[in-house]
Amino acid sequence: GPSHPAPEGMASPSGPQSYCTQGPLGPCKFEYSPEGLNGRPWVLGAAVFALTLVGTALLSGGQASGAQSSLWMPALSARPASVWVNQQPLASQGPALFPQARRSMLQRAAGLRDGDVGEMGGEAYFPKTATEIAEVTGEELVTEPPMRIGHGWDIHRLATIEEAGQGCVLGGVTVPNCDFGTVAHSDGDVLYHSLTDALLGALGLPDIGQLFPDNDPRWRGADSEAFLEEARRLMEKRGYRVMNIDITLVLQKPRVAPIKEAMKANVVRVLKTIPARVNIKARTHEKVDSIGEGRALSCHAMVLMERI
Repeated sequence: GPSHPAPEGMASPSGPQSYCTQGPLGPCKFEYSPEGLNGRPWVLGAAVFALTLVGTALLSGGQASGAQSSLWMPALSARPASVWVNQQPLASQGPALFPQARRSMLQRAAGLRDGDVGEMGGEAYFPKTATEIAEVTGEELVTEPPMRIGHGWDIHRLATIEEAGQGCVLGGVTVPNCDFGTVAHSDGDVLYHSLTDALLGALGLPDIGQLFPDNDPRWRGADSEAFLEEARRLMEKRGYRVMNIDITLVLQKPRVAPIKEAMKANVVRVLKTIPARVNIKARTHEKVDSIGEGRALSCHAMVLMERI
């Protein structure tokens, strides 16, 4: 099918290159280099690609499913299309700068999350019974207690925008006037990532890296709001809601005071709660280690849930 050209002003680089073509089920992304196709030696890569073409073409009604090959999954990036070199885009912009693109991305993400996420959806890990017997004491305990608590933590490296391929996003807000970016498979939003893990942890579910693996092309450049929305959906499906959230950003840069209220408003909106139940604070790392030297940033999140 027709290929999608690189954005205006971007030259096709030497080395590994990524292209999208229109396949029978939608955009098909593949990457080749002198060494091989899609990260495999040429013979194996070509064979896998050919089998994927045949398999997807035979799917009933031509409809994509959550478990199909990631080659045919629509890209979830909220950023403009770009040429990728060594797994990083040469040029792109943060998702918060493009509200229409963000809405479109979230709609596509919702299509992938129809009761499942990829091959291992969160529902697969829900308790199967209302009560379980404690092996040691023999006591019968409910599997869904009145309250649950979870903790999440995330860290990402900072680099120049040229190296990172994107800006710095915190709490769904692209930091303005920022000359560095977050190195990550998705948009690298440490606040959303740590909060997502806190929600998943409180529910006793796998972490964000298992539900949204960083080797899955579907999540490359993805707006992390999709991850947080999925965690909220799983929370609601289990019959819980947010009781309290406490978030601590640990970073030497950037300054977050100007965007703190916007970050809080995003969390309140996505998790369908009220401002009185959400707190976001920040502290430096006293110029100690990679965070204090401005080479990384991290975030801790605590969440308390109540049974509805």
